[in-house]
Amino acid sequence: MAHYVDRLWNPEDTAHLVRKDRTPGRYRAYVPGELGEHVPQLGRAAQQAAEDALSVLARADERIGQRGGYLNHLLIRSESISSSWIEGNRITPKKLAIAELLQQGQRVALDVVANVRATDEAIADLADRGRPVTTADIERLQHIIEPRLELGLRTEQNWVGGPGWSPIRADFVPPPETEVPRLVDDLARFITATEGNPVVRAAIAHAQFETIHPFIDGNGRTGRALIHTVLRRADALRNTLIPISTVFAGDKDAYIEGLTAYRAAPSRLDDWVIGFAHAAELAATNAVRLSDDIADLDRAVRGELIKYRKQHDLSPTNPRSDAVVLRILDSLATDPVLSTEAVATQHKVSAAAAHRALVQLGEAGILTRNKDHKGRLIFWAADRHLALVALTERDQG
Repeated sequence: MAHYVDRLWNPEDTAHLVRKDRTPGRYRAYVPGELGEHVPQLGRAAQQAAEDALSVLARADERIGQRGGYLNHLLIRSESISSSWIEGNRITPKKLAIAELLQQGQRVALDVVANVRATDEAIADLADRGRPVTTADIERLQHIIEPRLELGLRTEQNWVGGPGWSPIRADFVPPPETEVPRLVDDLARFITATEGNPVVRAAIAHAQFETIHPFIDGNGRTGRALIHTVLRRADALRNTLIPISTVFAGDKDAYIEGLTAYRAAPSRLDDWVIGFAHAAELAATNAVRLSDDIADLDRAVRGELIKYRKQHDLSPTNPRSDAVVLRILDSLATDPVLSTEAVATQHKVSAAAAHRALVQLGEAGILTRNKDHKGRLIFWAADRHLALVALTERDQG
């Protein structure tokens, strides 16, 4: 059963703390109840919201279909950017794509690249229902997101929000470190063993994870990656994932209010499930819209290329299906920032052929040249494809 534990704050190292945070005092840490292997009973409204959301997910997944293969990386980028926005790290789609290509850049961009990889791995490694999810799996997922930290669960008290650096003034204090292993083991069993509506299970798993806050850092991004794991394991989504973090980022206050409702005494689980279900529906709608927008943009840029080739008497006007320039066009959604070396490697062509194709796309207005401060070309960018990643700027209504 959920309960609070009274603890004493008396920091040993106070050199970096202001006076209010140096002052000893008592605080209350929240210890959630174990989930077990069964989904709790919900009220009629929450059950209906979850059923409606599941139907919307199924329709979206079917409509996207095979396009999900190239769409997922773009959606994962969007998820990762939005997850980082929720945690206060602002990064643009272009800076993220540059960091992916060059493996260098701002620290925030490199952090989000790690999150992209983690989400990929969460879906690929944990989606198999034939294998159980374990605490070690969750630890590994977080370590991919936050490789700076040692692998493993936290061994000290942490807290969330507040005006200073002290659990006494925090917005929320998770359970003491001694409770974390037991609670994460229980969460892993819940993800593995429960049956029933996947939207409900994903909502509970995510809220429980964020309540436990089992790591020093990376909890938000890891917890949101687990949403995709639960939905994919339950076969709620086969072809794509839903960018639910874009919805959470679009209304951060509602997201925090939902988690607070989950932790209330008694828990207002129905309120959290209803809010989560509505977010999942909106995320599915955004995924379909993004898929359609990409298809429209791909058709438009192909038309621009043909027009350019016709104007410059290039033969054939419509390139062969295996032409390097078309292969680049077809992969702009997943690779919107390109270099000669990357194109040559990916498409198994010479550097000269890759360069010619990129130049042609640049002259056709499809790609833009990006140079360093010395005027040297370092990469090409498909800015219109990159703009589609910014789902947080879309209408969240």
